[in-house]
Amino acid sequence: MQRIGRLLLWVVLLVIVAGVTFYERPLWVNLQITHFELFLSRVQSNYVLTPEGRVHYYDAEPRFAPEHGIPLVLVHGLGDRDESWAPMLRRLKRAGFHVYAPDLLGYGRSPKPGDSDYSIATQEKFVADFIQALGLQKPDIGGWSMGGWVALKLATDHPDMVDRVVVYDAAGIQPDSPVPSDAFHPRDIQGMQRLASLLEPTAKPLPNFVLRDALRVYGDQQWVVDKGVTAMLTGHDAVDATLPQLQNPLLIVWGSVDGMLPLAMGQKMHTLDPRSELDIVEGCGHLAPKTCSGRVAQATADFLKSNPAPSGGVRTLAAMNK
Repeated sequence: MQRIGRLLLWVVLLVIVAGVTFYERPLWVNLQITHFELFLSRVQSNYVLTPEGRVHYYDAEPRFAPEHGIPLVLVHGLGDRDESWAPMLRRLKRAGFHVYAPDLLGYGRSPKPGDSDYSIATQEKFVADFIQALGLQKPDIGGWSMGGWVALKLATDHPDMVDRVVVYDAAGIQPDSPVPSDAFHPRDIQGMQRLASLLEPTAKPLPNFVLRDALRVYGDQQWVVDKGVTAMLTGHDAVDATLPQLQNPLLIVWGSVDGMLPLAMGQKMHTLDPRSELDIVEGCGHLAPKTCSGRVAQATADFLKSNPAPSGGVRTLAAMNK
């Protein structure tokens, strides 16, 4: 009986510790769960040496696919990290793609040089160096939010380096109305909730303990975000003038209720490149590749596998896993 009592005591203590840890560091707990899910899906956590240093990336290689799968590089957005692609990594791997998702310069487990300007041009070079370091030959490339801007700039500057391009709720062109850049500087729980509401307007408000931890995590990388936002607001790397000359097939995927970068930006992007495809995912916001990954991954796979590439169409898609 004493042994059972001690066992129950240990169980109670473990539950208490787990509860306290989740309450104090919910984002850290969620990150560990994501790591475990990626491990179970046989998505590898790797590093590669580039001119910028030792770069972390996820490598999702399909088990049964000709020539190890269709190479696809995914570029995350501002203030994010490569784990944000987790739902897409698993789905695209099953669809036969060999996906490489790096942490951008200054984020996640990649280098964070203090003297970098973290501009779009700097991140473009970083991704180009990453592709070359892995020895990839004309992979497809996808980019989300700021990562979409990086992907578009890379494709317009170096069209022979990549094949087809997919962007998700992407920055990169001059908006017709001001983007709420002050939202990238949350200083309290209310500011963090405002940012969350812009990203996913239809989502329920987050609990305060989650917002508090998000504020802590965001604060740790605020200096990188600030440099990136400052560089982007200059408009020096905007692709408005070069997008009409884009040679690569382009798919634009947009959440219909994106509060950060409204759908009008995606429609304007489609107008600048009339040969592009525009897929509008109903009921999804700026985080469509995460919250609506089923439909977004399917649209991505369909576009990248089609021969020839679709051109000029506009579709409205119902979210599969919303």
